[in-house]
Amino acid sequence: GGMAGGCAWGLLLAALLAAAEREPHLRPPAEAPVRLFTEPELARYDGQKEGQPIYLAVKGVVFDVTSGKEFYGKGAPYNALVGKDSTRGVAKMSLDPADLTHDITGLTEEELKSLDDTFNNVYKAKYPIVGYTSRRILNEDGSPNLEFKPEDQPHFNIKDEF
Repeated sequence: GGMAGGCAWGLLLAALLAAAEREPHLRPPAEAPVRLFTEPELARYDGQKEGQPIYLAVKGVVFDVTSGKEFYGKGAPYNALVGKDSTRGVAKMSLDPADLTHDITGLTEEELKSLDDTFNNVYKAKYPIVGYTSRRILNEDGSPNLEFKPEDQPHFNIKDEF
């Protein structure tokens, strides 16, 4: 692909690369800029502050669920899921605090299938991906996980919630 007319993009890329050079531990392994969320960062987007976006992670993928704030906002039925990776809760259809974790150890085949269905048909279909949890992008020792692939959202369209 030619870079004609891509001057602004080139500058953006240069700025991103310069930032990555300065902070080597934040350099995303993928070419596209990828936002990495630590647990404390994700916890800030828990729907408690009016006007603040609401984020929810499933399978290490951070979704902006602000458009569904009647489900995920303060006092809403699924507010317990937001501001964290709630993969297990989504798999088990559970809001039990013990299930609001990334950990999927011991889930049944049905629960894992339900997780994938919900991940693809609800979250990926309805909500934009804003980044990934550090657990999804980094190895245990904090080095970039070279296997990391950003999720594609080819069928993404913001479906009207109302």
